[in-house]
Amino acid sequence: MAPEATVNEKTLQAANVRLCLECGKCTATCLVARYNRSYSPRRLISQALSAGRPPDRQALAICLTCMSCDERCPSGVHFVDLIREWRRATYDREFAGNCSHGGAFQSLMKLMTAEDLEQDRLAWVTEDLKIAERGEVGFFIGCTPYFDAFFTELEVDTLAGVKSTVKILNALGIEPVVSPRERCCGHDLLWGGEQDSFETLARRNVALFEELGVKTLIFNCPEGYYTFKEDYPAVVGALPFEVKHISEFLAERASDLAFDGTQGEAVTFHDPCRLARFSGIVEAPRQALAAAGVEVAEMVRAGRRALCCAGNGWLNCDRFSKEIQVERLREALATGATTLVTSCPKCEIHFRCAMHDPNLGDEIKMEIRDLATAVAARLTEKETDNKTEKPTPKPNEE
Repeated sequence: MAPEATVNEKTLQAANVRLCLECGKCTATCLVARYNRSYSPRRLISQALSAGRPPDRQALAICLTCMSCDERCPSGVHFVDLIREWRRATYDREFAGNCSHGGAFQSLMKLMTAEDLEQDRLAWVTEDLKIAERGEVGFFIGCTPYFDAFFTELEVDTLAGVKSTVKILNALGIEPVVSPRERCCGHDLLWGGEQDSFETLARRNVALFEELGVKTLIFNCPEGYYTFKEDYPAVVGALPFEVKHISEFLAERASDLAFDGTQGEAVTFHDPCRLARFSGIVEAPRQALAAAGVEVAEMVRAGRRALCCAGNGWLNCDRFSKEIQVERLREALATGATTLVTSCPKCEIHFRCAMHDPNLGDEIKMEIRDLATAVAARLTEKETDNKTEKPTPKPNEE
């Protein structure tokens, strides 16, 4: 059991908490507070300051860390940063068992910190997908290979986005480096307060891709992208390679791809929190879809204003989470689109979970597709079969 933490003044100052006007806009914006009337970001801070200690872990776990409150705050209070720091300060190894799915994902991520770890991570690679062991362009897979096996009852296929990303890169003449020695990025451990395990994963992942000669590392998952770009440097210093989300890469290289030229069906796009609000990437996914001939019917709340999928890093999932997901799906269906495109495997999982609610029947059901999958489906056969050039080995590698 971790010793009782106290409210750290340095933490409060870093999060601009003393600038709070108690206007309540954070609570008015909070998705959780909309359904769970006992929850309030403003009240959480007030009570913590009065008590002289952070809120209990369960109260901290409820926060979605979606950053909607930070976006709305007129004083620049960083509530999300405060929550993450308080989770770290109050971290208790026993708490993981109370997380979603019995803490299974937290346990899996901690297992990946082992030094001599052997994984079967590349079983999804079929003969038509060309990958390399070394090279300048890498592709980080993250925890995606484990999701489909864990959520078989939801009929998820998050690996479709991974396969489509490789397919697109192959069409551009790139055989990306995909390594079986890669580990989880550690995003959920970091946001759950498990700092030590996160730092271990950060060091191992960066050392691996540097060893493999990677100069540009591409991500299909927004959480992995944000973690490498913003959180890893605090642990390892400046990264020895550039990081790019696949939507950025697609927006830059779409003119080098050949699409079938017909107008695709209208879809609606769900902006993941770590991609839009945290990373500021809003236009790139839409540019990629437009280049592929896919029309986007925007939801009422899109871009930085988009609703969260209520995933919360596998820390907490309750009836309020489901209500949030249902609200978002109804908003998507209101556009008239029959397909929801996103670029986050977790968003896909959580929306599919909500759609499996037997009490709602077909009311909120719609097709969900990964961004890369939506773009890859529009490639012409000629581009799809494009022969890639293998990286030229250095003299000492032959």
